[in-house]
Amino acid sequence: MKIRPLGIEGAWEITPQQHGDPRGLFMEWYRFDRLAEAVGHPLRLAQGNLSVSARGVVRGIHFADVPPGQAKYVTCVRGAVLDVVVDLRVGSPTFGRWEGVRLDDVDRRAVYLSEGLGHGFCALTDDATLSYLCSTTYNPTGEHAVHPLDPELGIEWPVDEPQLSARDAAAPSLAQARESGLLPDHATCRSYVASLRPDGMPQSAGN
Repeated sequence: MKIRPLGIEGAWEITPQQHGDPRGLFMEWYRFDRLAEAVGHPLRLAQGNLSVSARGVVRGIHFADVPPGQAKYVTCVRGAVLDVVVDLRVGSPTFGRWEGVRLDDVDRRAVYLSEGLGHGFCALTDDATLSYLCSTTYNPTGEHAVHPLDPELGIEWPVDEPQLSARDAAAPSLAQARESGLLPDHATCRSYVASLRPDGMPQSAGN
């Protein structure tokens, strides 16, 4: 597999090598050792999630309190989505920036995002199915959202009329979340991620 850092610190795109013949195909869609080498520490696997969305559904932008936050390894096992990473870490050089990666059942890419980053996606097909590996279990009191249609973020969702959940539609803007102290701190996130690094393991270029 190829692991490429995105333009936002703490986020990577993973492209697996697929081996196919007339019978079908095989691939390694996740390798803890390869990911740890790139990220600087192993992913603590605490929970696995699966979501299915109709075309035009936008979910996000979701994030969790740090510590402990929630790192995510996301891939699309059916259909296609535009997967979006947003830097919500106050004090980060790329604060407020977003980056999108197409995840689908053709190239079968994945995205890894570190603790403190925001995540969302837009379903490009019906029954778009995402699989998540998460570093922590769901904690409703520590989970938050920023409005995915916030003009300040300016995310270019590839749909004319995004379908949002009631929770996401009521989420605060980036500015409101920052003013209320809801957003994670960049220095705190970096310190927490560094604490996950085993002794002797070098710091990666993305953290």
